[in-house]
Amino acid sequence: MFDILRLGKPLSRVLTKDQKKKLLELLHRSARWRVQSILYRLAFGTNLRTLALLYGTDKWGGHWYAQHYEKHFAALRNKPLNVLEIGVGGYDNSKQGGGSLRMWRTYFPKSRIYGIDIYDKSPHNEKRIKTFKGSQIDEVFLTDVVNEIGQIDIVIDDGSHMNDHVIATFTFLFPRMAPVGIYVVEDVQTSYWKQFGGTSSTFATPTTIVGFFKHLIDGLNYVDFQLPDYQPNYYDKHIVGMHFYHNMIVIEKASEIEQPRTSRVTL
Repeated sequence: MFDILRLGKPLSRVLTKDQKKKLLELLHRSARWRVQSILYRLAFGTNLRTLALLYGTDKWGGHWYAQHYEKHFAALRNKPLNVLEIGVGGYDNSKQGGGSLRMWRTYFPKSRIYGIDIYDKSPHNEKRIKTFKGSQIDEVFLTDVVNEIGQIDIVIDDGSHMNDHVIATFTFLFPRMAPVGIYVVEDVQTSYWKQFGGTSSTFATPTTIVGFFKHLIDGLNYVDFQLPDYQPNYYDKHIVGMHFYHNMIVIEKASEIEQPRTSRVTL
């Protein structure tokens, strides 16, 4: 920002009137969000519920997710992380949405925040925030995103909420996350909604979001299976915790090196 301002008159000579207007708008928006982020962090930095309301997200009020995020993210708040949220908000209006990205930037003062959306959300690209345009089920696109970000520590799926989309995104991204991380799926009520590929008649099916993750629970205890020939899969070995809340699932990732599991043959 300040490098541009130092150019002063030389820059103004080569820009059109429309370009000058757009540049001023960009500088104003950047400065406004930066000051706002600093003030919010100083006043409410650890209170995610308040930040959600201030930034106009539905993670508190519309839903009640912030209390659970505080529980799982509090110990990580001051670490330098890469946080990826699927779904920026605002639908096809490129300037709308982005509240959650700014909320995460304020809450995680040393982290970089990334967003994925099927619509162009580049107007929200700011300091420590970057967006990518593409589908959450496009593996070529997701590969490019992972390669650009590098190690992803936290994934928050607030995207299409389609059951098959959520499951496909998890199966692709979870193995490509950092060795230790947290994967969150929001709005899992669509597991029961037919229009999203869910069902309210067969709760055990692995084709719904809740059903899929319920089928992974037993793997937490695979060392206790009385099956001598059982071969643990990737999820068995890397999911070390699962938390089911109203409309929200939190999956903790680690390896047996970080959290070893041994069988107890007796109580």
